[in-house]
Amino acid sequence: MLLNSPAVEQLIEAFRRLPGVGKRSAERMAMHILSAPAQDAQLFSEAIQLARGRVIHCGQCRNLAEENPCRICTDQKRNHKLVCVVEQPTGAIAIEKGGSYKGTYHVLYGVLNPLDGIGPNELHFDHFFQRIQNDEVTEIIVATNATAEGEATAMYISRHFADSEVAVTRIAHGVPMGGGLEFTDNVTLSHALDGRTKIG
Repeated sequence: MLLNSPAVEQLIEAFRRLPGVGKRSAERMAMHILSAPAQDAQLFSEAIQLARGRVIHCGQCRNLAEENPCRICTDQKRNHKLVCVVEQPTGAIAIEKGGSYKGTYHVLYGVLNPLDGIGPNELHFDHFFQRIQNDEVTEIIVATNATAEGEATAMYISRHFADSEVAVTRIAHGVPMGGGLEFTDNVTLSHALDGRTKIG
């Protein structure tokens, strides 16, 4: 065990449970916490406990919030006929940072992936479809990631509303500003070409 300390090993293992954190990164995080002033470590611990105690899932959009319904779902200035579907709350955060989207969101917490046992029931699509009907939504923007599973999820939603008045659109995946074509992957380039728009 590192430094012959089960407590340190337990802290490292706790950090390793975080997504994208390997053993080396977990060790650095643990060493930082242990080397920081006791007050900083206490604040870190209290922040985690506070968030876990206060943050819930909005009953409408399933996004993380401290109220139910959340502030976005109750904001009358937003377009409630427009719903953007994202895989995770981080997707909604990214779109909100852009500042141009004024509709609402729906968080799936994943994508369809039969090989991993994730089907429509696991993503609570029944709740989503009922919400679309209740709110009389006119357009759904599917903003799942440009992966095979993300595309399959987008197609599933599109097919469900094929015979309805609800328009299902897909965000365009294009070349980032300042990015050279030679550094752009094939999938992104393909989406950029398919999502091209008229100039002028």
